[in-house]
Amino acid sequence: MVTTHNLGFPRIGKQRELKFALEAFWQGRITESELTKTGTRLRQENWHAQSQFDLVPVGDFSLYDQVLDMSFTLGHLPERARKGGGATLDQYFRVARGRSANDDACQSIHAGAMTKWFDTNYHYIVPEFDATTTFSLNPERLRAQITEAKNQGLTPKPVIIGPITYLWLGRAKDDINPLDLLDRLLPVYAELLEHLAEQGIDWVQVDEPILVTELDLTWRHAFNLAYHHLKTTAPKLLLTTYFGDLRENLQLACDLPVAGLHLDAISAPQEVSRVADWLAPHKILSVGVVNGRNIWRTDLNRTLDWLEPLHEKLGNRLWLAPSCSLLHVPVDLESEQQLDAEVKAWLAFAVQKLEELTTLARALNLGRDAVKDVLAKNASAVRSRQHSVRANPAAATQALQNLDSSAGCRKSAYHARREIQRRPLPLPPYPTTTIGSFPQTQEIRKARQQFRKGALTEADYTARIRNEIADCIRRQEELGLDVLVHGEAERNDMVEYFGEHLEGYA
Repeated sequence: MVTTHNLGFPRIGKQRELKFALEAFWQGRITESELTKTGTRLRQENWHAQSQFDLVPVGDFSLYDQVLDMSFTLGHLPERARKGGGATLDQYFRVARGRSANDDACQSIHAGAMTKWFDTNYHYIVPEFDATTTFSLNPERLRAQITEAKNQGLTPKPVIIGPITYLWLGRAKDDINPLDLLDRLLPVYAELLEHLAEQGIDWVQVDEPILVTELDLTWRHAFNLAYHHLKTTAPKLLLTTYFGDLRENLQLACDLPVAGLHLDAISAPQEVSRVADWLAPHKILSVGVVNGRNIWRTDLNRTLDWLEPLHEKLGNRLWLAPSCSLLHVPVDLESEQQLDAEVKAWLAFAVQKLEELTTLARALNLGRDAVKDVLAKNASAVRSRQHSVRANPAAATQALQNLDSSAGCRKSAYHARREIQRRPLPLPPYPTTTIGSFPQTQEIRKARQQFRKGALTEADYTARIRNEIADCIRRQEELGLDVLVHGEAERNDMVEYFGEHLEGYA
């Protein structure tokens, strides 16, 4: 039988309850206890949505950021966050946003740096390393959530960031190499796994997404050191990769002393058969067959075409999961009450992607006939999107057909283009400019709100926006900038603005 599991679930809530609770807490309108209750309720709802799975993720829920959560689990937080003592949650938000809701004295503390989580638009709080960095285990967050999940009758699978990825994600100073800290870090990971074993945990999901990046020999060697150090721990380790193919790290991932490997079959479909061949016969292979990073339905029939031979080969060693955490998609399509029915039929949010996984598992375990109605409906929706003129407008289709290789070729050499550009723009060797956007002022927001409510005519609204743009230009001229920007006063949210001006958006 195929095992089903999930790598992570959106924590924001169907109606963005976590966002609103956090803002209320930071503004002092609700207590820490009330914020905690919101988190508990959201976790319970998330687990209920995943209750049909054999294993449910625990530790994927976060009040702010999963990397910051891992830092606190490892007892690793900047000294500035510890100053003044205070509750753990106060220290947590000092790192996350520069101060906590309950400590006005912390206003001068700067927040941790943020940067993108690989090639997603999610941002994480960067761990900070120096020569004095130490680690000490704080397992209470995971302990409490494991107990919560067990109380719901579920089998929890804790999710942690692996030791090598954790060091790779950080920022080091004092001219140290983050890998210099590995000997200090691994005993804490071993201690954490021992605690999880004491709670009756059988499987632990250890996320090591840096295996899909290009690693030099020192980082590849660190993987061998780390997992040979941890191989004697009691819980089975599911080494989890996503966001790309393993390439030159494929053999390394297959050979590490872990009980299973998760492969992102959406990003690396060509590697599934190779991993199935190379993986030792005692290891399980988890394949990410549902895209965790987009909002489209999976073509279930097409997926089963290549899953069925794999299942026949691996049997019980085959696990099914999304390609990555579902953190990157909306929660539930049923919350969308104004979407056009045709477009809605093409979509799958987190809840629907879990249903797709369940369908795939039933088809493998019981045969396609057991889910033939679901497969037929899915095939109809996939065909509808493929042939819809809304998704494939005739003008765009014709334009693509008229393209040839010359469209990608420059018409003139660089020195000629440079001279043409230079004539109207006599810029100095090092011209000055800004990124583009100026802040959206209260006047702009007020005018936009009045315009949307009909209290301002379009002409009056346009005039006000032009006045803001003129002020923006004047300020740049006074500063002596060389390349001016208009400040983007007319745009609201950047995505919304462009979405409103393009065809193909709902």
